[in-house]
Amino acid sequence: MKVAAGHGSSVRVEACGKTFADGTRALEPATLDIARGETLVLLGPSGCGKTTMLRIIAGLELPDAGGRVLFDGNDMTSVPIEKRNVGMVFQSYALFPNMSVADNIGYGLKIRGMGAKERAARVAELVALTNITGLENRRINQLSGGQRQRVALARAVAIRPGILLLDEPLTALDAALRDRLRGELNRLLRALGITTIYVTHDQSEAMELGDRIVVMQKGAIAQIGTPREIYFKPKNRFVAEFIGAANIIEAAVENGHLVLPGGRQPIGGDASLPAAVAMIRPETIRVVEVGSAPLSGTIDSVSFIGDRQRMVVSGASGKALTVDASNTVNAAIGERVGLLIAPDAIRLLPPES
Repeated sequence: MKVAAGHGSSVRVEACGKTFADGTRALEPATLDIARGETLVLLGPSGCGKTTMLRIIAGLELPDAGGRVLFDGNDMTSVPIEKRNVGMVFQSYALFPNMSVADNIGYGLKIRGMGAKERAARVAELVALTNITGLENRRINQLSGGQRQRVALARAVAIRPGILLLDEPLTALDAALRDRLRGELNRLLRALGITTIYVTHDQSEAMELGDRIVVMQKGAIAQIGTPREIYFKPKNRFVAEFIGAANIIEAAVENGHLVLPGGRQPIGGDASLPAAVAMIRPETIRVVEVGSAPLSGTIDSVSFIGDRQRMVVSGASGKALTVDASNTVNAAIGERVGLLIAPDAIRLLPPES
């Protein structure tokens, strides 16, 4: 949990769905509670409803009849965005190009009537917090993408909002800068301790930034949980495959074992099923000598990635398995190897998922 948890407002999204005028169903009715000071990430592919959910919380969209949005228990469903005390950072940042950095950050404070001296002190505080000291007098077109992102964030939190809303704020940046700023954003959000709702399609952002993650699929909530719960205990096949690399195998179950072409693999969970759909993460599979594990297969390919080797092993199950092995393991294409998997590392998924 973040260092300064408990700031900001609690949020309840209650039976909120969204159907547009042309009949498009963007969001199935969903109920969601967000604690004060929590960072909640809405994660999913394009068109899954995550931005629609954010816009309903912001007050930019009205939910279908029967839906409500509450801040600290107060019904805000019909309250416009300018009266909700929310800060928002868009993909485009929406900064004012004719203003300096300092004026952009202080804009919301100025229109609220804050005096110049107090406003300057608040701007200076945020400039230091977001590591843009020395850029106060620059125009927006003189800034890099990363610097613009920091200015947009500083402007959003300058008014001390009860809730901070971020709609894929790192999408426009190149991969290396996105990775670096993700760490800085994580530090900043935890220092602020403000209630934050963050939309992304990037699982790495979600895992690093979220206290909890809401995985969305086709306008509905597929699963809500901590990053560890989402990763290790996905509720269905969609979540398992969307978050990280996953081997999904289908096999008969016999006496607590998956019956596979490469052997009989012990499993945990409900071993009484006649058949199972199982998820196995690549890093939970150890490569050992043949005969030292219940499963064996043949290495089809090996890719050295630095901190690990990614192997594709065929013959162990009905389809090739992806294995993330130690970078010290000596392995060659065509070599037969044993695959050791702890039973509790195998997650059984609903067959219908």
